[in-house]
Amino acid sequence: MPSRQDLQYRLEYALLRGVIGFVRLFPLDTGVAISAWAWKMLAPYGRRHRRALDNIARAFPDMPEDEREAIIMKMWANLGRVMAETMQLDRILHDPDRIELISTQLMNRYKGKMGPAVCLSLHTGNWELTMWPLVQAGANPAAVYRLVKNPYVDAYLRDQRKEIYPGGLFAKGRKKGTTTGMETARMLNSYVREGGRLGFLADLYDRKGLPVAFFGHPAPSTPFPAMMARRLGARIWIGRSIRIGEASRFKLEMKELKVPRTDNQADDIKWIVAASQAQFEEWIREYPEQWMWSNRKWG
Repeated sequence: MPSRQDLQYRLEYALLRGVIGFVRLFPLDTGVAISAWAWKMLAPYGRRHRRALDNIARAFPDMPEDEREAIIMKMWANLGRVMAETMQLDRILHDPDRIELISTQLMNRYKGKMGPAVCLSLHTGNWELTMWPLVQAGANPAAVYRLVKNPYVDAYLRDQRKEIYPGGLFAKGRKKGTTTGMETARMLNSYVREGGRLGFLADLYDRKGLPVAFFGHPAPSTPFPAMMARRLGARIWIGRSIRIGEASRFKLEMKELKVPRTDNQADDIKWIVAASQAQFEEWIREYPEQWMWSNRKWG
């Protein structure tokens, strides 16, 4: 007999599959446009809207308030598009006209000889696609993702992403019966040490992170990917997804961040964290409406 909790999970999953079925009734761009409109209408009534406005005001204090508000409204529309696109990643990946790789020269240079790598990206454009250049280069990447409490939803989302992360997904978070944080960290280190390519979304607030400058303010940022790369001899890649207009069309870019290896490991790690956050800031300034301002960043 299923428990009350399990019945709730099953109901949530059934509702999700109903929404997915509805979205997939339409052509890709139509379903995505409907989701963008709905998010733009509803999201400003949520508590995260105030956080988004506060965050962008901290980053752009000299920008007129109405301009900041317009950017946040466009951000909500982008998040609505990402939500609908996550339900139909297969349609995007199987349509070559929807994705343009703008780092092919860099990828070709290391094709077949990339070795271990840590890949950092941020919540911009449609971040689910950021690792696709590594897939195309035959690098078989994996990624760290936030565990979803509902096991049926979690399994569905993992299945939807398997083409982007053929190396697998490592869950960040804990629930009964799963590995602990320390065990997960050992698994990640082992994966990279053995030559794996591992992706992280590294633009979020980390309570135990290193405070480095981000839009002129100290922002505690995760040092873990930098520590892995520095200690394990891995390369560091920084990637982003750029949405083209309002359609489900993207440019994907990868850059290499040279890993310093001086006699002072702590300074090297702090330099990597600061340099990666500086690159994120540069990219956000270029397309501020595509970054998720509603996330925690400065605490």
